[in-house]
Amino acid sequence: MVRNKIDSNFLYYYGSGLALDMYEVMGSHVVYDDNNNPIGCEFVVHAPNAKEVCVMGEWNYFNDYQDHMEKIDDCGIFYLYLEGNYLNQRYKYAIYTYDGQVLYKVDPYAFYSGLRPNKDSVVYDIEGYKWHDSKWRINHKKTYQEPMNIYEFHMGSWKRKGEGPNDFYNYREIAEMLVPYLKEFSYTHLEIMPIYEFPLDASWGYQGTGYYSANSRYGTPHDLMYLIDELHKANIGVIFDWVPGHICKDAHGLYMFDGTPLYEYPNEQDRENYEWGTANLDLGKGLVRSFLYSNALFFMKKYHVDGFRVDAVSNIIYWLGNKNRGVNEGACDFVRGLSNHIFKEDDRVLLIAEDSSDFANVTKPTNIGGLGFNYKWDMGWMNDTLKYFKLDPIYRKYHHNQMTFSMAYFYNEEFLLPFSHDEVVHMKGSLLNKMPGDYWQKFANFRLLMGYQITHPGKKLTFMGSELAPFSEWAFYKGLDWNLLDYPQHQGANLYIKDINKMYLKEKALSELDYTYDGFKWIMVDNADQSIFVYLRLSSDFKEHLVVVLNCTPNTYHNYDIGVPGDYSYVELINSDAFKYGGSNQINEGTIKLYDGKRHNYDHYVSITIPPLGMTVLKMKKKPNRKQNVEKEEK
Repeated sequence: MVRNKIDSNFLYYYGSGLALDMYEVMGSHVVYDDNNNPIGCEFVVHAPNAKEVCVMGEWNYFNDYQDHMEKIDDCGIFYLYLEGNYLNQRYKYAIYTYDGQVLYKVDPYAFYSGLRPNKDSVVYDIEGYKWHDSKWRINHKKTYQEPMNIYEFHMGSWKRKGEGPNDFYNYREIAEMLVPYLKEFSYTHLEIMPIYEFPLDASWGYQGTGYYSANSRYGTPHDLMYLIDELHKANIGVIFDWVPGHICKDAHGLYMFDGTPLYEYPNEQDRENYEWGTANLDLGKGLVRSFLYSNALFFMKKYHVDGFRVDAVSNIIYWLGNKNRGVNEGACDFVRGLSNHIFKEDDRVLLIAEDSSDFANVTKPTNIGGLGFNYKWDMGWMNDTLKYFKLDPIYRKYHHNQMTFSMAYFYNEEFLLPFSHDEVVHMKGSLLNKMPGDYWQKFANFRLLMGYQITHPGKKLTFMGSELAPFSEWAFYKGLDWNLLDYPQHQGANLYIKDINKMYLKEKALSELDYTYDGFKWIMVDNADQSIFVYLRLSSDFKEHLVVVLNCTPNTYHNYDIGVPGDYSYVELINSDAFKYGGSNQINEGTIKLYDGKRHNYDHYVSITIPPLGMTVLKMKKKPNRKQNVEKEEK
């Protein structure tokens, strides 16, 4: 029985922020007999300011004063056992406060919820799903020297059955379509935007009410487990978008749960996040830490989740995200504890910070003073890159440093390069529509942009639909514009994304040395007048390298000399200007000859065609036959 676990040790760990399995005690739990038949249900809730608490549900016609809970300790834990079968029945708590309020609240620890607009929880047995992902669980590696290409995903708007508010595919139906699609495009991970329960579709899940509850719009908790299982069987990792910093203020949620700021900061100036219309959780409180630490481990243990992208980290580090208000030490200490608990459970798990601040050591281990994340979104790179690409190419030479600055600070943290949903909403325009120029130039710029992301050091994240090169922004209430694949330029962009992703997955030089100085070297960094950038990417054994050439103007260059290391011939691995991608086909065919002669501080060079608004990637192949392939430079 759950009640037997609520003793002085439990209360100490819970109140101190040290309890890591709160979901095993709190919430609703089905009781079975020896033949595995449900014979009762236990309900446990914490409401210290409550005078009385009742459970109201389908079985009592939501009578708010029939099934009274017993207060079993001084800290405000309420308990009720009901005989009978309550599986899949809806319920909520009626909380009667000392000041005369009656609050109707969902269960903070419920495993499932009623479909909105219902504002209730569901008795659900989280156990019983038979997993088939043991091979993934045992064998998948840490990602630091591995390719990591994340597909950011919103469950309700990838594909829709229709235009109605509930015309969603469920988790199982999505799995059948999504898993082969991700494999086709060589994505290594799926990042799912918040998938726990939330009331308002337009919040995209960032203002939640049920942290332990799989979102009811798309099926049951076991259906979500099936989706994750299928992804793991296909060797695709799963990252949950997780929001520990703030909650929505809907009356049935955590906000003012027992009439007091139980989970939030007591002071209004710290609690109220007026910009977002949310309330900030008090991450220094023991009960909040126990709630959230247990939640992260719950997803790892029960859903086999491989990582968390933590939302709005700058709002956690600084009070209300305002650097002038100083560092929120309690919240930072919470983050360090989160890192320690997660990595103690599994040190391969991803803990990714969506952090726009310049706070130091975000991705350093906690034992050397860091916050303990293993990756951080490089918002500076994203902003600088998009500002640069929005410019008419004639002006890009005056902003050359926006493309080179990232490598001046890149090794300070372990950065991940994001083109997320935030960049394609709220009138910001789609990636394609941000690009300057005519119809052809927009697509050429788009291909160049995506090629730059895939060849720059750092792991990658792109929002779903980017591979379609849409003109329109993302809309949460409808499916992606799949009809775009009927048009040649979109077909070409789609094929290009597929090919550069495949190249990223295959070429060791693009991922093995992301976070060491040895993996990237500039060949040409200061050619602002032509807006041309050339750099090397190298493998960990230094036996393989790639030469990446970016031309950020519509000019084409023939017989352009580029210095290269070593004594090798080259082949063009990919060219964004190829006909098949919608380009003008200024490509380099066959083996690219090597010449003796000093260029860019190297003793050898290649002479190639550089495409307009294009990226070309050269791969070293083998030592050339010097009698046939090398022509001495005339003195």
